[in-house]
This record gives sequence, structure tokens and C-alpha cells, in this order.
Amino acid sequence: MSLGKILYVDDDKLLTSTFSTLMKVEGFNDVVVFNNPIEAIDYLKKESPDLIISDFLMPEMNGLEFLREAKKLYPEISMILLTAYADKENAIKTINEIGVYKYIEKPWDNDDLIMNIKNGIERSHLLADLRDKIVQLEEAKAQLTKYSQNLEELVAERTKELDNANLKLSAIINYCADGIIIIDAKGNIEQVNPACENMTGLSAHSLKTMKIQEIAYTDNPEYNKAPKSGVNAAILGLSCDNSEFLLRDLYIRNFLTEVAVPVEINFASLTDEYSQEEKFVGVIRNFSVQKETERLRDDFIATLTHDLRTPLLAAIQTLKFFIDGSLGEIKEQQKVMLSTMLQSNEDLLGLVNALLEVYRFESGKLNLCKTKFNIKDLVKQCYDELEPLSKKKDIEFNLHCDVDDDLKVNADRAEIKRVITNLCGNALNYTNKGGIIDIYVKSQSGDLMFSVIDNGNGIPKEDIAHLFKRFSQGTSKKRSTGTGLGLYLSRQIVEAHGGKIWVESKVNHGSEFSFLLTNVVEELKVV
Repeated sequence: MSLGKILYVDDDKLLTSTFSTLMKVEGFNDVVVFNNPIEAIDYLKKESPDLIISDFLMPEMNGLEFLREAKKLYPEISMILLTAYADKENAIKTINEIGVYKYIEKPWDNDDLIMNIKNGIERSHLLADLRDKIVQLEEAKAQLTKYSQNLEELVAERTKELDNANLKLSAIINYCADGIIIIDAKGNIEQVNPACENMTGLSAHSLKTMKIQEIAYTDNPEYNKAPKSGVNAAILGLSCDNSEFLLRDLYIRNFLTEVAVPVEINFASLTDEYSQEEKFVGVIRNFSVQKETERLRDDFIATLTHDLRTPLLAAIQTLKFFIDGSLGEIKEQQKVMLSTMLQSNEDLLGLVNALLEVYRFESGKLNLCKTKFNIKDLVKQCYDELEPLSKKKDIEFNLHCDVDDDLKVNADRAEIKRVITNLCGNALNYTNKGGIIDIYVKSQSGDLMFSVIDNGNGIPKEDIAHLFKRFSQGTSKKRSTGTGLGLYLSRQIVEAHGGKIWVESKVNHGSEFSFLLTNVVEELKVV
């Protein structure tokens, strides 16, 4: 392994020979000597040594001139100047002008010379490494500068894109016909758009000092049953498990016109893994036009159904006159056909009456006529009316009335009878021949509980959620021939009493329909 390449220049051939021999003894095998400095310069133009040693006084070119030329070719290579004692001042001058690493006086000390040669070679290597590092740093700096420029251009481009996106988003929000509102989990309003300001008649500054409960309210009993009523309860109740939810049957107060604007609010959570606080953005849609359209439609249906009742009643009465012989004797075949027509007209009248009742409940035009009546008598009356149908279908029809004989409830007797008859009638219709139906009436702590349990076909789970909606007929597998308004009207009646109606069912095991009326039982007077 080479310890380094050494170039030695001296016009004294004896010294160059002696130097070469010494270097070989010390293990330096790569040594080049020249007795002519000009020849040495030509060599340096082709080869790069690790150390240059030069005598000071030489013909044609002295050591100062030689080392100056060598320095131009290899600035980092260590150089040692050999000089006689008389040339010491010139040597110092050379060191200062050229930056020579060392000067050594002749005759040299072999140990000192070897030590300086090794140090000089090591210095050359260190300077070469330093130069490479500097080059690498310069390249890295240039690359970093390039990356910085590219990053600045990219940031500028992305910033421009974001600005454009923000302009578009701001335009969408500001010119959107729907109101947009941002609230926190407590209902505090944090931001609104102009459409929301128009709906409320208040400025954004004023709205930001309010809660959503102050501008929105609902008459929907489902929300009012929550521990904290209104919109806040719905938000807090749904936000735990749902990132989006829709609130219907809401009204926005307009503080200028005192008009209640019907709306729907579609809320979505703004919370993510980086958010510290739960927030919601709501899109408020004005349903005034739709509500007016629905009102006109319902009014039309109500008027139409109301006008249908008179000719239907006339037709039913006329058919009864024919059947009972008031208008003359008729043949048996004619009586069968007229009976069929009578039944069809009575069914149609039932549909008309059901539509009218639904309209009255939804429009708020039907007021409950609450009275105190004996609930046991009412249930027994419904049972007696339906018992013939159970015998006709060979169904075991049982009544379990676990209440006092004198127990009275404060409710609308006719409407509660409608609900009981409807639930029991449905059970009879959907229970197969030879089945069992049990009716239970219970009272506890001022509440009345009514249940009808059958062992019929049952209701699929996916259909249960739709049973109490308008025009829901049976299940997806088996449709009823009824109007689809019975259970819907029953729900309206029970909820109008402040109660609750529900169903539990399993396919092929039967169903249990129940309703609960709270605080309706009158306390029995102790005699």
C-alpha cells in the first residue's frame, strides 16, 4: 500500500539519489525526482502528487518560482522548501508569498524530514477531503436553492389554487339560496351566510351572540321527549353516533316580520382527528313553498273527500232500502249483488272518513274531546264488537283486563276506541285460522298500557319502521287490502294524547302492538 506520491526537485543529483534511497527505506515507494524544475512542471501538468519538495537555489528556475507554478496547478497539495542557512530569509519570504507548508534547512535530519513528509501528505489528504466536502456542500447548496425555488413556485401555485377555491367557495356560500350555519356542540352560532341572515332578519354579528335554540324551534314531539327539548337535544342525541343527520319539522323565527319559516336542517359534523372541539355545519332549506303546496293539496283532498261523503251516504242508504225491501221485493240474486255494492260503498266511505281524520289531525283542526270514562267498559265494548269475527275465523280471542271495574281515564273516548278497534282488527286480519289473540289492559302510576298479542305471521324487521307511516299496507311480502291509514291514524291519535305506540314482532312468531298513555288515569276516591 502506497503511503503517498512524493515529487522531489533538486539540481543536486547526489541529494535526489540519497532522498530516493531514504524514502524506499522508510516505505515510500512512489517517489518521483527531477533535477530540472521545468521538467518537473511538465510532469505536474499530467500527474498529481501528494507532496512536493523543492530546493530553493536551482538554475533556470529557483524554488520560489517553481513552487508558485505548482501552487497554480494544485493549491491544496502540501509543499516543503529545502534551503541552506544563508537562504533562510528567502525561505520565509517564499512561505509568506506562496503559503509553503514547511521549510527544512540543509543538511536535513532524516527523522525530522520523515515526520514532516508524513504530516505534509496527511495535510494534503485532509485538504483534498475538505475540498471534496466543499464541492459536495456547494452542490447540495445549489440543489437546495433549486428545491427552494421549486418549492416557492409550488407554494405560489397552490396558494393561487387555494385562493381560487376559496373565492368559489365564498361565492357558493354567499349566494347560496339555502341558509348555512356553523355551530358548536352546545348550539352556539359561530358563522352564518347571507341567506341565513335573511331568514332570521338579523345580522351575522347579532346571530353570533345567540344559540340555535333561540332562532329555531319544533313542535315535533319526538324531539321534545329528549332530556333537553328542541334542536339542541336532537343535535346532542345524534352527534354521538352519526356524522350526518336531518332535522325536519323545524321553524326559523324571523325577528323582523315575526313570521315562522318552515325549514329542514341537514347537519354534518366538522370534527376530525385534529379537531379539539366538536362542531357542526347545517344547511337550512326553506320549505315555505313546499308547505304551501302540501297545504293546498291536503285542502283539495279534504274538500274532495268531504264532497264524496254525501253521494256515498245517499248511495248506501238507497242500497239498504233495496235490500230490506222498502222499495219492493227483489230476487235473491239481486240481493247478493246489491249487498256486494253496499259493502264496497261502505269500504269507500271508510276510506273517505279515514282521509278526513288524517287531514284534521295533521292540520291541527281536530281538537281532542277529552272526557272521563270507564276504560274497562270501552275495551269490553270493542271486544264484543270484534268477537264474532274471531269466531268466524276460529281464532281464540282472549281479554285480560287487569284494572278496577270503576277505573276511569281522561281521554277522547271515540278516538281511543278507534285505536283499540284498529289494533285488534289488524290482529284478527293477520292471524291464521286456529290462532290465538290476547288483549291486555293494565294501569300503573297513573299510566294506561294497552297491548294486543297474536301468534300470526309476524312482521319482517325491515318493515317495522314503515308500519306507522301513511299508506303503509302490511309488509313487503304480504300486502293488505286496506287503506294503509289505520296505524298511521292510530299513531296520530296516541301522540296527540302525549302517548307512545310501538310494535314488537318476529317472523312466524307473531306480533305485539302496544300503546301507552301517561297521566290519564283518574285516582279512585276512597269511600
